[in-house]
Amino acid sequence: MVITKFFKNFLKNQSAGGIILIICTILSLLLANSALGEIYDSIWLTNVFNHSFAHWINDGLMAIFFLLIGLELKREIFVGELSNIKKAILPIFAALGGMLVPAFIFFMINKGSETVNGFGIPMATDIAFAVAIITMLGKRVPLSLKVFLTALAVIDDLGAIVVIALFYPNPELPLDFTQFGIALAILLGLFVLNKVKVKNIIPYIIGGIAVWWFMLHSGIHATIAGVLVAFTIPFDKDNSKSLSAKMEHILHLPVAFVILPLFALANTAITIDGGSLNHFSIPLASGIFLGLVIGKPIGITLFSFIAVKLGLCELPTAVNFKRVFGVGILAGIGFTMSIFVSMLAFSDENYINEAKLMILIASLVAATLGFFILKILLTIKQDYLD
Repeated sequence: MVITKFFKNFLKNQSAGGIILIICTILSLLLANSALGEIYDSIWLTNVFNHSFAHWINDGLMAIFFLLIGLELKREIFVGELSNIKKAILPIFAALGGMLVPAFIFFMINKGSETVNGFGIPMATDIAFAVAIITMLGKRVPLSLKVFLTALAVIDDLGAIVVIALFYPNPELPLDFTQFGIALAILLGLFVLNKVKVKNIIPYIIGGIAVWWFMLHSGIHATIAGVLVAFTIPFDKDNSKSLSAKMEHILHLPVAFVILPLFALANTAITIDGGSLNHFSIPLASGIFLGLVIGKPIGITLFSFIAVKLGLCELPTAVNFKRVFGVGILAGIGFTMSIFVSMLAFSDENYINEAKLMILIASLVAATLGFFILKILLTIKQDYLD
């Protein structure tokens, strides 16, 4: 398997970014539950141009994060693991299982309750955290297993984006077809620029900001604009110096070390006390926990098994179903996307905080279990596992 230098750098950035996210989350929880809690909360509520600082992070900076996801997905489709349909089928099936089974578990537990709208929460995988954990296992991890996890997480992100677009419109605005139509018209213009081979980054930046602005006021969540704009950026299969590749390279560091840490600091400031626990919703908590910790590995392994047994694809070298199950446990690290969906799913702050807290607990459990189970599995020779 030929792995590009770019992909290796990508893994390094993702693992380092995941470690930074862990540190920021711990710091945020400590500050929120300290004597400085009120001051810390007030920072994110600071009014900036008629919106809170946290709002600009969640609806503004996170659009750049989604732009990067779109660029990564585009690269995977053109030259990566998703460029070959035979190779793409396995992570696609795995991702589908990793989304549908957790959502089903959550739905069945919360059916008939006011928290049922949170079904999208356990569907997501945090690629930065997951790659950070698997990287901690060192050289014993086959590169094919890392590639499988990365491709799975990228497709998972795409699935989460589709779910957000279809089921979680902007709760503060009704759908405005005029604004949405203008956003689509600008996107069409950007596609035309791509087709006529305009490779100057300026019109794409200006057009991208305009798409984000009109999407923000259309009732569709503005961060979706980032993914859509990514697919208008010129990409050359034979040239790693294409505009799309350059933008992806430029965005990796600020997203990993500025945007996602800010998102973690702003959205994990959860106060844990007797009062907050009195509102604890058992269906919501158990739906998230079981969806991420149990549903993810079962769904990923089951759907991968079905795809292989149907002859649609083959397992990569040095990968078996036990190792797929281990990766599936790591995929239960929801964090960024899960927290993002929880804020769209509920308007009640109690439910949002409960969801965030359970996402953190479930992600911690998934990370710990995944690390130790994979560590054990990777010390056993492949021959004995087949």
